[in-house]
Amino acid sequence: MTKRWRFTTLASALALAVASQAYAYDEAPALAEQVAAGSLPPVDERLPAEPLVMDLIDGPGEYGGTLRRAILGGGDQHNMVRTIGSDNMVRWSPDWSEVRPNIAKTWDVSDDASKFTFHLREGMKWSDGAPFTADDIMFWYEDVFSNPQLTPNKDATFVGPEGPVVVRKIDDVTVEFDFGAPNGLFLQGLAYGFGYHPTAYPKHYLGQFHEKYNDKLDELVAAEPAAGDWVQLFNLKAGPMDTPLFWQNPDRPTLHAWHLTNAYGATDRVVAERNPYYYKVDSEGQQLPYIDRITYDQVEDVETILLKAFNGEIDYMLRHIGRPSNKAALTDNAERGKYRFFDVADLPGNSMIPMMNLNHTDPVKREVIGNRDFRIGVSHAVNRQEIIDLLYFGAGEPAQVSPRRGNKFYKESYQKQYTEYDPDLANEYLDKVLPEKDAEGYRLGPDGNRFTLVFLVADVFGMQYPDAMELIAGYARDVGLDFQVRATDRSRLIELHTSNDFDGYLWNCSGGQADIYTSPMCYMPMISNSVSWAREWAAWNLDPTTGEEPPQAVKDIFNKYKEIRAEASPEKQEALMFEILDMQAEQFFTVGMIHTDPVFGIARNNVRNVPDPLPIAGQLWFPAPYTAQMYFEGGTNLP
Repeated sequence: MTKRWRFTTLASALALAVASQAYAYDEAPALAEQVAAGSLPPVDERLPAEPLVMDLIDGPGEYGGTLRRAILGGGDQHNMVRTIGSDNMVRWSPDWSEVRPNIAKTWDVSDDASKFTFHLREGMKWSDGAPFTADDIMFWYEDVFSNPQLTPNKDATFVGPEGPVVVRKIDDVTVEFDFGAPNGLFLQGLAYGFGYHPTAYPKHYLGQFHEKYNDKLDELVAAEPAAGDWVQLFNLKAGPMDTPLFWQNPDRPTLHAWHLTNAYGATDRVVAERNPYYYKVDSEGQQLPYIDRITYDQVEDVETILLKAFNGEIDYMLRHIGRPSNKAALTDNAERGKYRFFDVADLPGNSMIPMMNLNHTDPVKREVIGNRDFRIGVSHAVNRQEIIDLLYFGAGEPAQVSPRRGNKFYKESYQKQYTEYDPDLANEYLDKVLPEKDAEGYRLGPDGNRFTLVFLVADVFGMQYPDAMELIAGYARDVGLDFQVRATDRSRLIELHTSNDFDGYLWNCSGGQADIYTSPMCYMPMISNSVSWAREWAAWNLDPTTGEEPPQAVKDIFNKYKEIRAEASPEKQEALMFEILDMQAEQFFTVGMIHTDPVFGIARNNVRNVPDPLPIAGQLWFPAPYTAQMYFEGGTNLP
């Protein structure tokens, strides 16, 4: 027996009303010109039979304009992911309170939450006009997800308590996701960022790069200097959305509101043009998006982004600039730059964590980092309040990785344990692990050599990580620890930590808000492109034939999380999550630094339908999928 899920709000009624009126749709003037010229089908032929009627923030908008943004260096792909890319099968509501339809118009859930049947939108199309059907989802499932060469590590969203999901095609517009056991968190996970996979692989385009569909693949491999075999070629053409590769292939069709016209990194400006086949409309039948294009000017530092904002060259931005240290300058230049502020509820489980590698390949470093007393000693050595005062103008509070104040899972004991700045106490703990020192006062490892950890640092999130890590290294030096700081860019940092080739790195962590269930990656080891501190244990948890078997205490947490995923009752899920939080607090896997105060963004004065406040988290890739409803009052961003 299954339960039919239908969206019964005003938006659903509007969808039926709009869909029932033949030729009732409107389109952007630029697209109407192409239709008149015969180079584009009419709008009613481009939209699905039942387009999604968006729940608008302010109301219906106007067509036109270019949304100008900036992108930082060569590893800032999340800048595009969060404005264009997050358009999954289902989506979170703008206030992050419920899961709503998106690419899927409805779904059925079995009584035990083990099977999820999704009903797609008949007549929906990719950005190049090719049909989007269940065959595309099956291509992802059968030929990408289930192929160990292309997917050696499966995203946890699609792995249930009994193993990887089984996907079946029912008909051209219906697919079933069967986990074989209850998976009560699946819909939440599918609405978050990494739920994008099933709808990101157009078979008609990517099939040519797959050995199963092209018997002349060797010719394509030979023509691509960066590809040594078909697997490398496929990954170049079909790279994951959260990596630069996805954004370096503008030929790849998508279901997003805008599609790239040039490759990220090829020039100093990335341009994304309106997708004429986008499947959403407003309550008046106007096809979205309203805005013609989005541009991303590639710059090398945050100061350049700020200058562009001051000069009125930024229309919507929060990434990199929305921090307390920038607020005064942005306020002083708001009139000149013609922008206003909006609130961003960016409240991660911790804003700054010196992630140390508990699965280090060096046995000496692994032994030391793996010792809980070492981690406690490091924690007591850091003057968190001084970091907050120096770098963030007092906007924050000392904290470990933990749920935020106001969250139902918040406990002061989670937040405050071992956060007291006490060098004497830090030395007591460190003396238990590294009692010997060299002539310069640095602690020696068990092998008799100076114990040194190199921390990779990228200047990301507008958090002044390089400055923060230098301060942390200074506090460590005061208690005899040699922490070296190595600057790098985001792409290189991710490459190193996902290959387990690192001592430590500075990053933030999700799990401070509603995402605690689906993104507990700092409460337990998980496979992630952004957070890795025990990747081998996480790999083992997904597949015991890979990775490395963890200690029993870690297994216990893994098993408890499996209980949560198998539980359909929210009350029981909550009780189990508290147990996990208690268990991870006892293990003290990671050393958190601070909970920052909510941040902000800027929007040009005439930009409308801007979510305010904008919820955001590590896996909640907002403002997409709501960027499509933003518009310029007057139809242009120019004065």
